[in-house]
Amino acid sequence: MSTQEQQANIGKVLSFLREWDRGDMRVRGRMLSTFVTQNTGKTFYELELEFAQVASLFLARLTTWMKLTYMLGTFLGLQLKALGIFLSASCHDQYLMNFLEDGGVLTLLDILSHSQSKDDDKAGAIKLLLTVSKAGRKYKEIICESHGVKVIGECLSTSNRDETKEAASVLLESLSHGNPRYQDQVYKYLITCMTCSSPKSLQLILHTLCIMQRKMKTAHYSIVEPLLNTLRSLHLEVQDEAIKLILDLKHYDVKAVLLTGLVALLRPIKEKEHQHQISKESEITKMTGSFPVFVQQAAAAKTIRLLAEEDQELSRELLSLGVIQHLLHTMGNREHPDAQIQASLTLEYFVVSFPVVEDQVQRVMGSALFAEFKNKADTVYMNMNETEAEMLLTNQINMSQVLNGNKSDS
Repeated sequence: MSTQEQQANIGKVLSFLREWDRGDMRVRGRMLSTFVTQNTGKTFYELELEFAQVASLFLARLTTWMKLTYMLGTFLGLQLKALGIFLSASCHDQYLMNFLEDGGVLTLLDILSHSQSKDDDKAGAIKLLLTVSKAGRKYKEIICESHGVKVIGECLSTSNRDETKEAASVLLESLSHGNPRYQDQVYKYLITCMTCSSPKSLQLILHTLCIMQRKMKTAHYSIVEPLLNTLRSLHLEVQDEAIKLILDLKHYDVKAVLLTGLVALLRPIKEKEHQHQISKESEITKMTGSFPVFVQQAAAAKTIRLLAEEDQELSRELLSLGVIQHLLHTMGNREHPDAQIQASLTLEYFVVSFPVVEDQVQRVMGSALFAEFKNKADTVYMNMNETEAEMLLTNQINMSQVLNGNKSDS
């Protein structure tokens, strides 16, 4: 570019900035719309050429305008798109540093926190934060130091749109990668998010935890209880992600607690219900029988089968925890056929794999029911009568005692 062309370009840019400084909201909105249309996809060098090396001045103005007006939301979408042009410009981090120094990250996090922000604008803010995060470790740390993990996690848990939730989960995963100082913070916060009520959010939280867990050397014990509770979900995609995470956790030091918890879910505990009457309070004891608990019971049986099929040693651990007695109990749950099916299929694996289990199960079931079970385990529940179901529910089989007796004999 010749000197004359450079001078003309500088004059055009200075005129643009003067018009911007004098303009009202509507004028700036129009100018910004033109800027976005003309400059989307340009590199750092192209922007510097276009703005005669004063692009940073416009970036500063744009960032300040957004900070002052984002709560109104009027031109926020355009502002975020324009900022995206600067932050995505390749081969240079000058714009990123300018944006951070002007408080840009805090403003983006405020947009996510603001209850009146539109989902489109939240998605735009997350996209910019992801651009910042991908720029390197120091940028990830800046987001985390600004309480970004909590803000982004809340957005993932409460957003109304699946696209926004998905973007938030990708951003959290990005913040955990190559960021050793804050990796544990992201991990632990995701664990606290497992209590959220949105099935889509829960699916994404579990998926992100699964990705993170495979990169970590240890697992935190606080993950076990909320993870097992997610097996109550009526949504198969949530259960699938939970089971994947459980299968991964068998390689970590939480394995024993996890196995104990899974076996316990096969036999829901008895709880007390209090009923208030006019003259007195009566106390009734009954077995927990809500539908989600039975769903959890079925999912636990399925998960135990998948764990056992992968690892013979782990199968023996499950036997020592009384899994056979509990599987028989679940088979007797005539209120939830899927629990019966999953328990039957899992019990079938143990019967086939361990002859000593086959002998004990046949004694409990009796010849007729056991023959049906051996013939087709997944349909035996259909021909089970009340007497047989009660026999399974109240069985007292003790495989630990049998296994220990076999060891003594040998």
